[in-house]
Amino acid sequence: MEDLYQNAECVLRYVVEFSTLLLEFFGICILVFTAVKCFIFWIKKDDSIRLRLAQGIALALEFKLGGEVLRTVVVREWAELGILGAIITLRAALTFLIHWEIKNEKKALAPKEEK
Repeated sequence: MEDLYQNAECVLRYVVEFSTLLLEFFGICILVFTAVKCFIFWIKKDDSIRLRLAQGIALALEFKLGGEVLRTVVVREWAELGILGAIITLRAALTFLIHWEIKNEKKALAPKEEK
């Protein structure tokens, strides 16, 4: 029974590590794609570049935040949990600020679109 428990724990650790890497990779891909796309819009002098960039960054941060939350499943020590908690708090705060920026940018763009 002890071997079954250890094997299950090992499988869970690998699944969580792989899933975390996958979520981190998705976040990085979204961020790079958004940056390239926004650079093209910047060259074209598009007014909505800030909004698009903020939305892409917010989405990428949410994927990376999901990876950090998933990582808490396999934490063994309180020190690791503290570090993960700090990372999650920082990323959540950044996400909140970016969503606030998105809301303000949409308000700023609304009068321009009506013209």
